[in-house]
Amino acid sequence: MSTEPVPASKGLVLPGDLLGTAEEFVPGLGAYEDGGRVYAALLGHPHIDPQARAISVRALHAVPRLAEGDLVYARVDEIKSAMAILTIVSSAGSNRGVPGAPEGTVHISKARDGYTESLATEFGVGDLVLAKVLQAHPTIKLTTAPPALGVVAARCQSCHALLALGPRGALGCPRCGATESRKIAQGYGELAPGAPGAPAHEHEPPSA
Repeated sequence: MSTEPVPASKGLVLPGDLLGTAEEFVPGLGAYEDGGRVYAALLGHPHIDPQARAISVRALHAVPRLAEGDLVYARVDEIKSAMAILTIVSSAGSNRGVPGAPEGTVHISKARDGYTESLATEFGVGDLVLAKVLQAHPTIKLTTAPPALGVVAARCQSCHALLALGPRGALGCPRCGATESRKIAQGYGELAPGAPGAPAHEHEPPSA
């Protein structure tokens, strides 16, 4: 830990840098008190709130936090009669993983515009979905209703191979020949390899 206070105007502080004393400041986010002194808890930029007499550190590489309106990639884990349960794997804007892999849900009324008889025709277990956050707290509620949103990579429910998108929008399995229905997003199959949640590349089996 440093022994001299870091000026609030300094561009960057390191974890353990002394920011001031507890008599001067209340520790805010990214800061902590130890022995009557306030230190930086992470790498970032110091910020003083004069009204609250608080000093905080704004992270240089902030961990993504979900908010209403955010677009996310999520993996379908379970499909029930009225909702699909998904694990959120990354923010669509930054392709950075979301810490804790939180769980979100898509209600049947939010799967697509109009009436949906069954979620089994909209999603499949193992699919990767591009969704919009409707509610971030206390639980995460998602929607895929807008035309641009929906499944971006689908798994065959028979053999678990990646489904290929045909010229008329039909999804077919190159391994077992099954055809399936989904609420398909624009840009299906275009998720960059290596992005969080992107399915591993699979070679098509040789023809018989």
